[in-house]
Amino acid sequence: MTTSYWLVRHGPTHAKGFCGHTDLPADLSDTKQIERLKAYLPRDARILSSDLSRARETAKAVYNGQRWLPEAPGFREMHFGDWEGKDFETVEETDPALWRAFWETPGVVAPPNGESFDELGARIGAALEALHASGPQGNIIIAAHFAVILAAIKLATGMESAAVFSFKINNFSVTRLDYLHESNNWRVMGVNHLP
Repeated sequence: MTTSYWLVRHGPTHAKGFCGHTDLPADLSDTKQIERLKAYLPRDARILSSDLSRARETAKAVYNGQRWLPEAPGFREMHFGDWEGKDFETVEETDPALWRAFWETPGVVAPPNGESFDELGARIGAALEALHASGPQGNIIIAAHFAVILAAIKLATGMESAAVFSFKINNFSVTRLDYLHESNNWRVMGVNHLP
């Protein structure tokens, strides 16, 4: 009795800085990788994406006859507030203490007018709960974002924020997390798999 989440990181944006709620398109030119991903994902799944175009476009690219669910703003990337659209060097030079705290103690530290990783985690937890609250849902493919996938891994494993940031999440990779309804537990089936 499980709900299996197939979390797909969107195609690259080639952004050189903070790109959270900034709506940039995905580069979907790697058609061979997309075809491998499409063949790997379950066809009996339902599919959805965050409401940002890079996730939406990726979901459409890997669509293989699955049933569409409405776009889910709850799966948007982390909101970087005043850091949105700025390159990393500029932010580090402008506010070195906050920059250091944000990376060295992830979790409670948020960019100005933005979202902390813990706040993102609460949002992702609520979005996943809304999907499986009514019982086992089978396979669900979610085209989402780097920090969203890390937040889901943290939820599933109970790891500390600093530890979960050790995971690499490549563009077009799949992280599979199974929610076990009878025991109210999670099982990690794979992280950052590139078909």
